[in-house]
Amino acid sequence: MSALESGFCRSAPWQLFARRRVLGWALQGHALSGQVLELGAGSGAMAEGAAIAFPEARLTVTDLDPTMVRSACERLRPYPNVEVIEADITRLAFEDGSFDVVTSNLMLHHVVEWPAALDEARRVLRPGGLLLGYDLTRTLAAEAIHFVDRSPHRLIEADDLAAQLVSSGFYEVAVDSAWRGHVMRFSGRAPSPAGEIGEDAGTSR
Repeated sequence: MSALESGFCRSAPWQLFARRRVLGWALQGHALSGQVLELGAGSGAMAEGAAIAFPEARLTVTDLDPTMVRSACERLRPYPNVEVIEADITRLAFEDGSFDVVTSNLMLHHVVEWPAALDEARRVLRPGGLLLGYDLTRTLAAEAIHFVDRSPHRLIEADDLAAQLVSSGFYEVAVDSAWRGHVMRFSGRAPSPAGEIGEDAGTSR
């Protein structure tokens, strides 16, 4: 993450907007419970909203950037249901099936090897577990911003994201465009034991 993006993520207006407006939209009506992993949580704005809204959930909050990890630790210290760790989301240290829910909020395009991140998300989800997230869509505006910003990134087409979710082993895959096509919200479920995947397996747009 660049210095520009880091500053934006830690800004008070974004943190307030993320907690009050973005969190509920990103969760698509799902309540968080059990063991929840947030990938690339940045300064922890979304995680703070989740910790307040779902105090019974156990949140593991990760980021690769040490600056973001320190910021998240400071922000989330008051919440006993949250643990913050530094982690590479393409090589997670967690055991298979460790989490009930994995979330990814506006960070997947920061990971050049984002398909590997989705593979890891699938691996650490328990059978039937849920992946929820949103990200930038590959648009001319997004490309221009990141060209100026110069930070490592790999912007994603909606169709490519849907295909990779299926390739990574998710079913009930959905990718929905929003905000005039600049953002996409996505979800997928880890397969239950053999024979429990119904006719709704596959993708939807």
